Amino acid sequence: MSDLLLRDFWPESNLVVPEHDIRRAKFPAVDAHNHLGKLRGAWAADPGQAVAVMDECNIRCVINLDGRWGDALLESLDRYERAYPGRFATLLNIDFSRASEPGFGAWAADQVEEGVRRGARGIKIFKRLGLHWKGPDGRLLRADDALLKPIWERAARLRVPVLFHIADPKAFFRPLGPTNERWEELQEHPDWHFYGPQFPSFEQLMEQQRNLLAANPDTLFVSAHVASCSEDLAFVSSLLDEYANLNVDISARLAELGRQPYSARAFFLKYPDRILFGLDEAVKVDNYAPYFRFLETADEYFPYKYGERPDQGRWNVYGIYLPDAVLEQVYHANAERLFPSL
Repeated sequence: MSDLLLRDFWPESNLVVPEHDIRRAKFPAVDAHNHLGKLRGAWAADPGQAVAVMDECNIRCVINLDGRWGDALLESLDRYERAYPGRFATLLNIDFSRASEPGFGAWAADQVEEGVRRGARGIKIFKRLGLHWKGPDGRLLRADDALLKPIWERAARLRVPVLFHIADPKAFFRPLGPTNERWEELQEHPDWHFYGPQFPSFEQLMEQQRNLLAANPDTLFVSAHVASCSEDLAFVSSLLDEYANLNVDISARLAELGRQPYSARAFFLKYPDRILFGLDEAVKVDNYAPYFRFLETADEYFPYKYGERPDQGRWNVYGIYLPDAVLEQVYHANAERLFPSL
């Protein structure tokens, strides 16, 4: 076996420690970050099958971030919300393909208002803002660009949250070499690697996020994936301390949070009213279960993925055994406060 390759090396732990297989959230939960629509192809869940999984896992409502706009938004509302009242909520998207056109900000703000009038509960901004979409001058459009100010102002006036995704894990912005802890993942998804002169740095994107929050204090923001900085909870804490309009979701960051259980537990206990539960994976029992285990138990060194090899790094995670009062806030109360029509 001296020729065993790293990609074939997946050791199984011999630890003998308590284990809890939790397939149902302790309290009714709102999955505040998921994708059910055309943007994610295979994730375009059959609504009936999704509801069956939700019932099994005690997920009261899933917020669908793929609402799109115009007729596509109406189709999404009909397929999910109107077919299964109370089980789904929909966020609209903005057509940034028109961002280079004159007057885009005002036009997009009107698009937001029309979408909310039709039934959208808020706005979802994708990470292509800051990384791919370009403005009228042909340069990358910054998240804090004044061109977009009408959008944030309209959201504030309509009192609907903006769930935005800026940047990605730090490793995605670092050189792709032997010290990059997400090397295997980036080999599988080279389009997730944002290192190079054509992209802003991770630090620059974090500064754009800070500027966006500071310039729009009346707009409610949910920064996805623990503000895209789950590797540095002290930094995220500084944002939460400084900007009362900021909330974060934990979607797709179990691997990061679970490997720092002491810091993660302290973070949840300090900000119980600012953190939203979310998955950002297909609506399946095996996808929800490790999140429940992380949030509810003190289990040690368990996989952050069930049924498949972990794909975000070669480590396991630990539970943070949150008290019931905090679990209720994270699972549903915070989402219900931000989206009162749920």
